[in-house]
Formats: sequence, structure tokens, C-alpha cells
Amino acid sequence: MQPLKFNRSWIPFLGIASIVGALALSFAWASGLIGNRTTTRTFLGDTLDRFEPGYRRAHGKGICFAGVLRSSKAAAPLSTARVFAQAAVPAIGRFSIGSADPHAADSSTPTVSMALLLTADDKSQWRMKLNNAPFFPTHDAEGFLAQRIAFEPDPATGQPDPAHVAAFFEKYPEARKAVEYKATAPWPSSFAQAQYNVINAFILLAADGKRRPVRWFMRPHAPFHGLSAEERARASHDFLFDDIKQQVARGPAYWDLVLQLAQPGDPVDDPSQPWPAEREQVVAGTLEVTSVRDQTEGGCRDINFDPTLVPPGIELSNDPVLAARAGIYSHSYNARLREIGFGKATDAIGERNDK
Repeated sequence: MQPLKFNRSWIPFLGIASIVGALALSFAWASGLIGNRTTTRTFLGDTLDRFEPGYRRAHGKGICFAGVLRSSKAAAPLSTARVFAQAAVPAIGRFSIGSADPHAADSSTPTVSMALLLTADDKSQWRMKLNNAPFFPTHDAEGFLAQRIAFEPDPATGQPDPAHVAAFFEKYPEARKAVEYKATAPWPSSFAQAQYNVINAFILLAADGKRRPVRWFMRPHAPFHGLSAEERARASHDFLFDDIKQQVARGPAYWDLVLQLAQPGDPVDDPSQPWPAEREQVVAGTLEVTSVRDQTEGGCRDINFDPTLVPPGIELSNDPVLAARAGIYSHSYNARLREIGFGKATDAIGERNDK
């Protein structure tokens, strides 16, 4: 296999790699991938302490939303989860951009996300985290950390070492398509126009005991418009957040909750491999977002949107990345609560421009 040469079109991807660097390290630390916690804390130095108090350790800039999921009842035969049968399920969520900096410009990253908490009338909860990227870069969590290290800029050149990049792709060849996707995918111009994807697989449990592997995504009703480089350069600092406030003020924003069902042989436990587009899809319902508020007062700030917290009728797959995510979500959540509880975050959150 010929070594993959460094391509300048990867520059947007490198920016994202640097943004998630601290997350990758804390991700590995929380899931036990790089030794015990004492050793890892020494290895990380103060990386975990450099975040602004009270903010999430990734996707720090966000805005809360509220709404309702209206079920189509079409997914009820596939799962006993109450959310698929209940006519209307209250929803609390959060839109965010893919930057750890809570004051980053919206044009600094092409990644946008939706986090969601659905609470059914039987008190069961379904929490999810969705990104506009359609797959994970690597097949396991170790690869996520290896990616960050491989693309670390060389101080002498300001660019990644081609030998390190080639070695990374040799071990994780599936990551090539993630690099190409980041370099070529259109940048969103609105939260309301983005499709948000769950990259990990879960298992639906039906009343008759049948088990179906599933991934899902939120498909917007609004047509998508990608931003050109010129439009990004002219965009205001908070254009995504200003836009969603204006849009919801005019009327609700809508997404269909679409379940994609796996067929035998599909890679259920590998989040780097998307399933074929022709796989069966079921529209389980429609999310209606009716209000948005700054996260200091909108109800989503203190929610841990851990995607491993699912209701009866849905189970986790054996995806190793999914298993590792619970640790980092827990670490970030507990750190933020301590900061807020001890008053360290009062000035940072209350006075700065927290979108």
C-alpha cells in the first residue's frame, strides 16, 4: 500500500482535530484506555483544568431548546419503548457547534450538533447526542486518540508530520473517508437545516422478543443550504445562534426521527462504517422545536446528554466507542457541577456572551 501523502485540503479537518484534542485525551482517560487515572492525570498535565468553568468540555457553545416529539406509532411494533407509542413526548435539547471554546465564532467549525432528552409518561428517559457527521472517524476509541496524535502539527513546519499521518492511516485505513468528508462536506448555514446523525448502533427490543439493530437520524424539514468560503468569511460571529432564535420566533422548526434498520452482515459494532442508504427506514415521529433560550437559563445546562442512557425497549450494542462515551460524559458533567456548585462559574457564565 502506498503511503498517503499529506493534502492541503485536509486543513479544515486538522482544525477539528486540534479542537477535539483535549476531548480525545480526556475521553481516553475516562474510559481507561491509557492507564490508571493517576498515571493519566500526570500524562495530561492540566489539560482537563484549562476549560472555562461551568462549560462542557466539548461543544462548549450551545443554546437550549424545548419542544415535543410527536410519534407516528410506526416504530411501536419494533420496540416496547414508550416514546414510540405515546402521542406526544416532551423534549428538552441543545444545539451546539463543534468547538470546545464557548465563545468561538460559528464559522470556526463545520460541525453542528443536537442533544436531546425525551421523557415519556412512564418516566423513562431517552438521551441522545447527534452530529451532522454521518460516521465516526475510527472503528474504536483508541483510534480517536491516535488520530489526534498523528495530526498534531510539527512545531518546525506548522503541519502534521507526513510519516505520522501515513502510519496512522496504515493502522486505521477507515479514517481516510472521514478526512475526505471533512475536507469536502458543505458547511451548514443554519441549525434548522442540518441533519443530525447517531453514529453508534443500538438494539430495538420488540414485545415478541425480536431484536433489531438500529441507527437513527433527525432529518430536517427545512431545505439545506451550504455556506461557501466567501459566505463564511462574511458571516457574523454568532450567525447560527442568531438564526435559530429568529427562525423559532417565526414558528416551530421540525425534524423527522428516522430509524435505519440493519440487515444481517451490516457492521453493527463499527461506528466508522455507515450502513447502505437503501436499508429500511422507519419515520418514528416528528420533533417540533417551539422555543430556544440561552443555556444559562434554558434548562439544558445541567443535563448530562449521555447517549448510553436509553429507555426499556432499547439496548446498547457492543460498539466499543459507545461503551467508552459514558465515561467522558460523566467526567464533564461532574466537573461542571462542581464548578457551578462552588461558584467558580458564576461570572464566566453569567456575564460573558454565552450562546
